[in-house]
Amino acid sequence: MSRKFQWIGNSLLAAVALIITACLVNLSSAAQDRNGSKIIATFLPIYMFTKAITGETGEIELLIPAGADPHEYQATPENARAIAKADVLVKNGLGLEEFLEKLVNVASNPQLQEIDASKNIKPIEKDDNNHHDHDHDHDHDHGHSHEQGNPHVWLDPVLAQQQVKNIRDGLVKANPNNATTYQANASIYLQKLQQLDQEFKTRLADFKGCKFIVFHDAYPYLAKRYNLQQISVVELPQDYITPRDVQRVINTTKEYEVKGLLVEIGFNDSRMEKIAKDLGLPLKKLNPMNSGLLDPEYYFTAMRSNLNSLEEVCK
Repeated sequence: MSRKFQWIGNSLLAAVALIITACLVNLSSAAQDRNGSKIIATFLPIYMFTKAITGETGEIELLIPAGADPHEYQATPENARAIAKADVLVKNGLGLEEFLEKLVNVASNPQLQEIDASKNIKPIEKDDNNHHDHDHDHDHDHGHSHEQGNPHVWLDPVLAQQQVKNIRDGLVKANPNNATTYQANASIYLQKLQQLDQEFKTRLADFKGCKFIVFHDAYPYLAKRYNLQQISVVELPQDYITPRDVQRVINTTKEYEVKGLLVEIGFNDSRMEKIAKDLGLPLKKLNPMNSGLLDPEYYFTAMRSNLNSLEEVCK
């Protein structure tokens, strides 16, 4: 009889021990989840890449609201509070987020791990854009200066792959528990980026050296990758284009015998439509992805629409 009770007692002890162990394991995995899951991505393309890699494993916050210009962004107290609580901060780098260093200092978060998505990417320098030859993109742009070279690397599907790999490796280091998920998700996304690159190559193959005008120096990587030439003009004001601006567009168009004009989505382009019509040139839209959907698949939608525009202009 006593043996039976002893057995029940032992079983109960064992069961209690199991429950305690399970609770401890749960607690530690909850802590692990919490430690690895509060991620901040600076702006939309970086958010999309990060979200594609984490899937549902992490909580990701967008620092610069969609639609705001990362070049001109003024940080808010909310931004500082968010960074103070975050575990990981993912940035584009190459000097795009000029406000960031000061913001991180203010937030003074010792546990914050920063991931630079442009690590080991060689930027196109301003000077690279000034040579009048086919290897480079001519640049007549005196808009925001890019001291660390041009930061718009996400608009090149090949450099986007490098950014995804950098983010993946940074997240694996920050949260090794989720390494398998991160690697699997990144592989799927990288495959789609390779396919996108192939589409650009195939569809732009016949347009080598095609010259186009843009009004924001955002596309030199894209142009260089697919042997096109971005001829960018002094940035035009959003609201009112002066007769002098118009003349500059006309002069550049004639000087370089460009095939078309490309304006960014959201640009007030009634004047541009008139200029394009007067010059008999196509006017198409490009999407730099400052705004759009938070869905990682939106990157492909936006880039395919950019491809359509380039194809139309270069035909």
